[in-house]
Amino acid sequence: MSTCSSVSRDLDEPISGTAATAKTWLLLEQPGPWGAHALTSSHLDPTLGRALERAAKGTGVRIALIRRPGRHADCGTQAVRQVYVSHTAPGNAWLHSATICDPSRLLDLDFAALGTGDHRSFDSALDGRPHTGDPLALVCTNGKRDRCCALLGRPLAAELATSGAEGIWEVTHLGGHRFSPTLLVLPYGYAYGRVGAPAVKEILRSVRDGRIVVDGCRGSSAWERPGQAAELAVRRAAGEYAAGTLSVVRTEGSAPRWEVTVAHVDGRRWRVVVAQGASLPPRAESCGVSVLGSPARMDVVAVRELARPAALAG
Repeated sequence: MSTCSSVSRDLDEPISGTAATAKTWLLLEQPGPWGAHALTSSHLDPTLGRALERAAKGTGVRIALIRRPGRHADCGTQAVRQVYVSHTAPGNAWLHSATICDPSRLLDLDFAALGTGDHRSFDSALDGRPHTGDPLALVCTNGKRDRCCALLGRPLAAELATSGAEGIWEVTHLGGHRFSPTLLVLPYGYAYGRVGAPAVKEILRSVRDGRIVVDGCRGSSAWERPGQAAELAVRRAAGEYAAGTLSVVRTEGSAPRWEVTVAHVDGRRWRVVVAQGASLPPRAESCGVSVLGSPARMDVVAVRELARPAALAG
């Protein structure tokens, strides 16, 4: 029986420009089973889950639950939980961590400040500090949202964990079930799809060296979808793979066509034309949906480097 991910793969649906959008990610460890809407349908207090959703709304912070790879039987209340927060904007990408016993302490955070890249409320409220270990690799495994995430994500997370790779977590939702297995790497916030364990290990090695792998990349969560596609196109065109060097500084237009300006830290700029198309033929966008649809795709029409200002050209 076909799944949404097998159909997407067979149709060679492009994945560039499909990452979830979030400038800042807040991750709370929550063992045990997860429901489709994990903040309110897991063993986390649903009242707290709803309060966290309200606190984060409109701030640029996306909250997700994480757990260690493996079996997820109910083992009772978790005494100590790991918490991470990561800002993904180039030039200010960071990852901080803390451990807590009471997850309601997350309500003490200044979500608006976290969304802008200010980590002080996290550090002061939770005794947080910069994460000095390996980057985080978050593999979506929530089969209650889509069975592809369980069928493909869980084996990937388990293989990575048993191979000795560090920083591997299962996560509740990254969007784009049809690109399973899906992965988010922090602190830089690049998402990947249709990846295997060898590719993930190469991605993590590159991140430790401050470099971005573009093969299999869905885009950076720091940008909206047209910006994600534009930034990846500039990386390929310019052969620029260092992290933190490119930023989306302007997006003009609206669906189905945008002109995106991508800037390099050295002063170079590119104008990228991105057009929204429809992936055909119609297909189920998720295994849990019976209605056929034509998912939006981001097609890069043109990449043009702009002339440097005279002050920078020399």
